[in-house]
Amino acid sequence: MPTALITGGTSGIGAAFARALAADGFDLVLVARDIERLAESASGLEARYNIDVETLPADLSQREEIDKVASRVEDEDHPIEILVNNAGFGLHSDLLKRDYEIDVKAFDVMCLAVFVLGAAAGRAMKARGHGHIVNISSLASWIAQGNYSPIKAYVRSYSEGLANQLYQTGVGVTAVCPGWVRTEFHERAGIRTSKIPNFIWVDADRMVREALRDVRRGKVISVPTKRWKVAAFLAAHAPRGAVRWASRLLMKSRA
Repeated sequence: MPTALITGGTSGIGAAFARALAADGFDLVLVARDIERLAESASGLEARYNIDVETLPADLSQREEIDKVASRVEDEDHPIEILVNNAGFGLHSDLLKRDYEIDVKAFDVMCLAVFVLGAAAGRAMKARGHGHIVNISSLASWIAQGNYSPIKAYVRSYSEGLANQLYQTGVGVTAVCPGWVRTEFHERAGIRTSKIPNFIWVDADRMVREALRDVRRGKVISVPTKRWKVAAFLAAHAPRGAVRWASRLLMKSRA
């Protein structure tokens, strides 16, 4: 059976990708920091879907840990058919603060790790002539909020560049740009969501189903659900002053 490697694969969007790919018959490699949660997720997926799940504990804010995962991605004896660069966390940060430790960690986890693992997967998949790299960006990549927007804008732009470099090699690249998805992500980041209407939220499993449909179609940019496609279109085509104004309103509502 083909194998998919998912970073941040034990919770939220990553766990939804794990369920969906397992249901499609993929064996899995799950990457996360929490060893106990990795073991629990692996045993549950193996029992439910009758697949093999390998666990790879790693903290992607550490350079040597990124390299460890990259080595697994390039293992020719155990090839990875789909890489899902999902690991990340929310940033509710002040761009003027002196302490930037959390921002450096965010760059490492959500930019550097995506770059290094994407390159490793690209090399291995190009040599085989097939495979797909899925990078989790965000609808936030089109707006102007703190440090999270530019980080996710990097992921989206990088994905397009990688897709161009791998054009006609048999290897696909998709940047998935979801809107508000119901996971523990926002609570962990300390982001207030009580003022966000229920109809805006999207279920993680539905989001992943639509994202994988776009992957199969070879789309480079995937915005799951019609409501967020409309929002992405408006954010991409509206005057930037209007986008900045809307971003300020959103920032105030979450303060």
